[in-house]
Amino acid sequence: MRRARRGTARADAAGRAGDAGRTSGSAARRRVHRRRPLRACGAGRRGPAMTMRELMAEAIRARDRAYAPYSRFPVGAALLLEDGSIFHGSNVENASYGLTACAERTAMWKAVSEGRFGFVAIAITARDGEGAPPCGACRQVLHEFAPHLRVVWRDARGRLLERPLHELLPNAFRFAGGNRRGRR
Repeated sequence: MRRARRGTARADAAGRAGDAGRTSGSAARRRVHRRRPLRACGAGRRGPAMTMRELMAEAIRARDRAYAPYSRFPVGAALLLEDGSIFHGSNVENASYGLTACAERTAMWKAVSEGRFGFVAIAITARDGEGAPPCGACRQVLHEFAPHLRVVWRDARGRLLERPLHELLPNAFRFAGGNRRGRR
């Protein structure tokens, strides 16, 4: 049989046939390497490396401070900045459920209210056996300040998952009018 050239339909089909039993491209992107460092380059400097596991451990610490008497669903978040600093957030519930603040937004608002930017990644965790990817409102708030943020969470089996925020919120709302004063 003749060898197919790269980039042709025949080569693609041959490649798929030869990859039987391997992980597909999209599944391979979803695979998480627990020791993969979370780094960022920004403003000409490089922040210290931190693994996803280490950032998740920080989110677990934040979860321990959650105030969730109504749902009994504590959530913690750890937001990593380029300089290696971490802002913690936990969900804070209210009897009027609509006034509840999610852990991810709490961490982001803490950082922004202190004038800190340069966000690299955020880890989110709920109790064991419960997955906790960010809700839609949190995804939009995170996108406002860090559209290229890496998001790490645990699934129901406890495995770490990671996605870029733009995959979790592909068509984020962007305000077309006015300037965004205060945004850095």
